[in-house]
Amino acid sequence: MTYNFDAEKWYENQKALLTARRERGELSDAEFALAIEDLDRRFDEMIARLDGTFQLPGR
Repeated sequence: MTYNFDAEKWYENQKALLTARRERGELSDAEFALAIEDLDRRFDEMIARLDGTFQLPGR
């Protein structure tokens, strides 16, 4: 199975959604800043899970 998930593209898409919500007035500047902090944390956690080599047991 091929795993073609682009974490950077996911991050860009999520940030664009948050930016659009702020521009529409759905998020204040403070709420936007908190959402970006949360997005950054989630991205870092995701990268930590994805950024490793697969090793077969016993090798």
